[in-house]
Amino acid sequence: MARWCYRHRLVVLVLWVGALFGLGAAGSAAGTNYSNSFSLPDTDSTHAYDLMVKAFPERSGDTDTVVWRVSEGSVRDTAIRERMEPALEEIAGMKGVGEVASPYSRAGAAQISEDGRIAYAQVTFAEQANAVPKELVQDVVDTAQDAERAGLRVELGGQAITRIQEPPTGTAELVGLAAAAVVLFLAFGSLFAMVLPLVVAIFGVGTGMLSTMLLSHATDVPEVAPLLGSLIGLGVGIDYALFIVTRHRKGITRGMAPEDAAVTALNTSGRAVLFAGGTVCIALAGMLVMNMRFLDGVVIATSLTVVLSVLAAITLLPALLGVLGPRVLSRRQRRGLAANGPDTSESSGAAARWSATVQKRPKSIALVAVVVMAALAIPVLSLRLGANDQGNHREDTTTRQAYDLLAEGFGPGFNGPLQLVARDAQPAAVQALVNTVRATEGVAQAVALPSPPGSGVTVIQVVPTTSPQSEDTDRLIDILRGEVIPQSGEEVHVGGVTAVFKDFAAVTGERLPYFVGTIIALGFLLLLIAFRSLVVPLTAALMNLIAAAASFGVLVAIFQWGWGAEALGLGKEGPITAFLPVIMLSLLFGLSMDYQVFLVSRMHEEWVHTKDNARAVRVGLAETSRVINCAALIMICVFSAFVLSGDMEGAMAGIGLAAAVALDAFILRTALVPAAMHLLGKANWWLPVGLEKRLPHLAVEPREDAPEPVGSAASGAVPVSASGSASGSVPGPRTALPAGTRGSVVHGFVRTRQGEPVGDAILTLVSPGGRQVDRVESLADGSYILSAPAGGAYLLAATAGVHEPWVRHIMIGGDPLVHDVLLSDVGVSR
Repeated sequence: MARWCYRHRLVVLVLWVGALFGLGAAGSAAGTNYSNSFSLPDTDSTHAYDLMVKAFPERSGDTDTVVWRVSEGSVRDTAIRERMEPALEEIAGMKGVGEVASPYSRAGAAQISEDGRIAYAQVTFAEQANAVPKELVQDVVDTAQDAERAGLRVELGGQAITRIQEPPTGTAELVGLAAAAVVLFLAFGSLFAMVLPLVVAIFGVGTGMLSTMLLSHATDVPEVAPLLGSLIGLGVGIDYALFIVTRHRKGITRGMAPEDAAVTALNTSGRAVLFAGGTVCIALAGMLVMNMRFLDGVVIATSLTVVLSVLAAITLLPALLGVLGPRVLSRRQRRGLAANGPDTSESSGAAARWSATVQKRPKSIALVAVVVMAALAIPVLSLRLGANDQGNHREDTTTRQAYDLLAEGFGPGFNGPLQLVARDAQPAAVQALVNTVRATEGVAQAVALPSPPGSGVTVIQVVPTTSPQSEDTDRLIDILRGEVIPQSGEEVHVGGVTAVFKDFAAVTGERLPYFVGTIIALGFLLLLIAFRSLVVPLTAALMNLIAAAASFGVLVAIFQWGWGAEALGLGKEGPITAFLPVIMLSLLFGLSMDYQVFLVSRMHEEWVHTKDNARAVRVGLAETSRVINCAALIMICVFSAFVLSGDMEGAMAGIGLAAAVALDAFILRTALVPAAMHLLGKANWWLPVGLEKRLPHLAVEPREDAPEPVGSAASGAVPVSASGSASGSVPGPRTALPAGTRGSVVHGFVRTRQGEPVGDAILTLVSPGGRQVDRVESLADGSYILSAPAGGAYLLAATAGVHEPWVRHIMIGGDPLVHDVLLSDVGVSR
């Protein structure tokens, strides 16, 4: 498929562009129909909500609040009324506003605080918050705040008001893409190569979000789902393309034709991308175990975006590689390739040095990594799930100011009243319950609201003495449900936003162990099949749990403890949103599995060829750590940018996932995992014989086969004589092969053009895909022996001191190949 996409690139590009614009046109015509219902079946708050909807259908529109405060005097003063009443009347006359409940009406006395300095009016729109036009909301805000003067302060709160405080749609995505572009340019040094992952991510996320818009008409999709879909889609889309482009560029620099390099990259890293994308989708699908309808829409949006991102990486990307050809390399790399020939050098630089350090000191590095992760995980012990409201907004927002004014004038519990909903209760029983509730500790106010005739539903509004996010409010709900209501003998349910999120947190806590167990078991099974090992998947599961604990520790410290939250513009501290752990754990486990697959697949490939665990871990880490760290840095940029989304849940998910990726990539995958694998030795790859026979075979990165053109004369291969010696080489005695040497080998002597033997020359055998097959030093007499896993075309390279580097294409068959190397002080031997 990769070769077809490469050769038919224009067709592929037209199909993707057509899909993007087609979905865009359909989405614009259909609009969105997102759902914001967080209720759970068979919970007390859900029963209360259902009764409320039947009894008060006219209250289905969003209700927002206009709050004003005077610095001296009273809000009842004539001068204040003359400014506020005309403003409220003008708001009431706007198209799209249902009604305005003024504190200056006959029934509005309770809307003025006891000291008379704070009052509020309730504005009920005709639609829910997400359907109210932003222009109308802005007109309401402007009209109300135009009434301000010296000594009179006006603020507004509510869900519709919150929408106009949000940054423009796409701000977070654009900032994330810009940051990713900088990282990609520094990593590749090429403008064209930088653009490739960004284009792939844009197409994947764009088609995913537009498809989600259309699906919102067919099933319940929460409004936060597209945000989470774009968050995960941008991260994996850029990363998957990065892995493939890196492998493609390496193939070109090591002598492969661009088309062959693309095919090899898709057949190796592309397979790993498919496998990694599958693990992400499986982790996301684990949310279905929670049996929360709200999360089903999140699974659909995020999984669909991941699938389309993977599809873009394996179809659109090879087409784009075909358009660019060798320009995927920087100009400096292209000039170096033309002047010096293919690069056959072994991985070097900081990554190789770090890999060698891990091999030398695995115990010390593992200990340091464990201590760091354990310290970061400590705050998770105080994790408290709940709800975020407008009291957690930034101090400079009008919604936060309105929230604080209402708390000041009417008590902290006024912003989160509870609703006791009774069915077919007698008036005397209702009044008795009201009196009992008023006498309950923690209750500031309890009032029976007027009920529609014939509804059979009675609502008692209860204002706690504590804020909605207080643990005391949670205890009050438990007391009402467990003691007060049962004593009344009536069927009464406790509802309201605070009760809904408390129930959500309770259900999440109960089902979370099953959810975690499910995604760990599925991930374990996938890695078991892929790497034919029990220890590798066990290590991955343990590392995932460590990463989750540490990242949630960071989340608790910032958002629940408030360490730097206000300074970072994240708002006031509060509990962690109840549904966030489920979503974050799904994304975290999926992303962690990605890095585990890309790291261990390279180690496993080396282990299959050499059966040397130390070498497999060292080479795998040296060759993948740089690209993993680069990919992680991109994800950190993308996730952190979602702080700018204007959505508290989006900011929490962004910060939490950014911390998780940073810890996972920089500490776990490049330090703790390889250190542990060095300590475990060959046990890493142990699998019982009985299980080995029963497991299906799944190749994440298959062994690279040599493309036909590499060994042909057209590819520049050196003709080999019947004896196996390259034309122009110096004949001499042949070295006997040691017992036990693998069947496919190349051996000979390294000499100068004057016939002098060259000792300590470094000889490297490289596959066409760029993988180092073997590497040795020549002996004092210049002799060397290199092993190959199978016959085929390879690159043989030699370097030694002041001599010029030497590179040749060779063909190895079933019999040992004799190949002498001539080195020159002034140029490459021709």
